[in-house]
Amino acid sequence: MCRELSLLAIERDLKRTNPGTPAKPGHNPPGSMLFSDVKAVFFDLDDTLCGYWDAAKTGLDIVFTEYAQNGTTPSQLKKAWANEFRTFAKEVKSDAWYERYCRDGGSSRTELMRRTLAAVDADTAQAEEISTRYLEERQNALHLFEGSLETLQALKGKYPLGLITNGPGDIQRLEIEKLGISDFFDSFHIEGEMGYGKPDPRVFTNAENAANARGPENLMVGNSAQHDIKPAQQAGWHTAWVRRPSDVSPSSRTGRQEELPVDMAQPDFILADLRALLDHLA
Repeated sequence: MCRELSLLAIERDLKRTNPGTPAKPGHNPPGSMLFSDVKAVFFDLDDTLCGYWDAAKTGLDIVFTEYAQNGTTPSQLKKAWANEFRTFAKEVKSDAWYERYCRDGGSSRTELMRRTLAAVDADTAQAEEISTRYLEERQNALHLFEGSLETLQALKGKYPLGLITNGPGDIQRLEIEKLGISDFFDSFHIEGEMGYGKPDPRVFTNAENAANARGPENLMVGNSAQHDIKPAQQAGWHTAWVRRPSDVSPSSRTGRQEELPVDMAQPDFILADLRALLDHLA
């Protein structure tokens, strides 16, 4: 019932503030020129251009199957990892961890594995080895979504393109290299390299300066309502919210996609395939 009421509130807000914009992906009519004033386009990376959570789930499945020990099962290890992740994801943003997290993704990844093993009374001395194997398998499984490459190819040279992504600097650069997309972007705004990340408004100011574009001349394309869409709206940007069924963290309690908060404005466009952008850019 609460979820139904939330959806009704979103629909009311939509009709009141942006008549005719659909609440479901891909319903904007081709040729509507929704983003005709856009001069620069910025993309999030994980679960916008590439399937990060799918790759993470594959990596966890492999390493926990390999390292299940002392009567523990892969399922128990995954459950322990999810529990520890929910706590540690907040802790890495604290003063005690944040500088290390930005500089070196391996330190926080290994600490999370150590806590996971400790939670099931397994040998924590293997934490670093398991952490390294997990990174390898996650990277092996990482791939661009269908349509991502085609979209970047179509937009390159027509707009300044930027990448705005949270996460440790070394890990985000590894992902960019693995995916082979570095040459498409004119600017990179990576949390680990800047020392702050989305939704910090400085991220969006830096992006505007890099593209020499202001407010609605910018378009943010991302999968996170809280980290991509909301702060871009607050900066006066256009927004395209990417929603895919795969966008569910292995630590999720519900197994469902993020919903748009009822107190948040509707994005300009909701899509499930990045190629849908191409019909709406001048």
